[in-house]
Amino acid sequence: MDLTVELGAVRLANPVIAASGTFGYGAEFAHLLDLNRLGGIVVKGLSLEPMLGAPAPRLVGTPAGMLNAVGLQNIGVRKFIAEKLPALRPYRTQIIANVFGRTVEEYAEVVRHLEGADGLAAYELNISCPNVACGGLQFGSDPRTAAEVVAAARMVARRPLWVKLSPNVSDIAAMARAAAEAGGDALTVANTYPAMSVDFRTRRSRIGNPTGGLSGRAIRPITTRLVYETSKAVKIPVIALGGIDTAGDILDYFVVGASAVQIGTATFVNPRACENLVEELERLCTEYNMLKISSLTGTFAAE
Repeated sequence: MDLTVELGAVRLANPVIAASGTFGYGAEFAHLLDLNRLGGIVVKGLSLEPMLGAPAPRLVGTPAGMLNAVGLQNIGVRKFIAEKLPALRPYRTQIIANVFGRTVEEYAEVVRHLEGADGLAAYELNISCPNVACGGLQFGSDPRTAAEVVAAARMVARRPLWVKLSPNVSDIAAMARAAAEAGGDALTVANTYPAMSVDFRTRRSRIGNPTGGLSGRAIRPITTRLVYETSKAVKIPVIALGGIDTAGDILDYFVVGASAVQIGTATFVNPRACENLVEELERLCTEYNMLKISSLTGTFAAE
């Protein structure tokens, strides 16, 4: 049994990656699980300057998932390089920096700072956060503007570029092709879905923002379709993100075209979810005699 996967130039020991915004800067979870067991960790989104994020409360449960409006709170790229990245270097797990900005130039500038730091395998460009005005969504809803961001980052990046797409578009295949043609090396599909949760007693939102991003098992069937459509549109690897609770969910995503997955909401329920899923995936692949997990990618039988 071989769980290794290759996302272009990035090789992972297994396809389970902790998603940005759900796993802190990575080292905070080291006392809870073995970080070396994970295929990768995508750290909290990094901006050029520190951001305070959205008002509390930031999370609320939903019938089949979670609504969040964290607002991309982070310490800024310079402080991340100085204070957080050194703690991650001893681990074998691949570390990916999630990047966002208010302008195309800011995306490129964040990448420029990270280029001078050791210990990163790739960058994930967030052009899809629905919770804040500067979360990149303005770049992720039109192929032309998405291509501008990717091309600007590509000009300064020697490391691979992953592009995190929004599910809130009319044609995700067009967005995928634009990102790939502009220099993206892999695509993450997809970010959260804009949603609301209100309390009739207070007539207010249950979170600090009027709206937030819906994640969790409720979105998995929708995101499965998006992964399938994206994988048919491009030749670069697709990383599935949305509602994964079990190893079977991971394999389902592989069938429709994913080469790896990211785990988000499950970590809020169980901080050891990523490590548990790796162990469950090993058992499931053994049970079904899947000798190499990457051979399952794109094997969906449409007819």
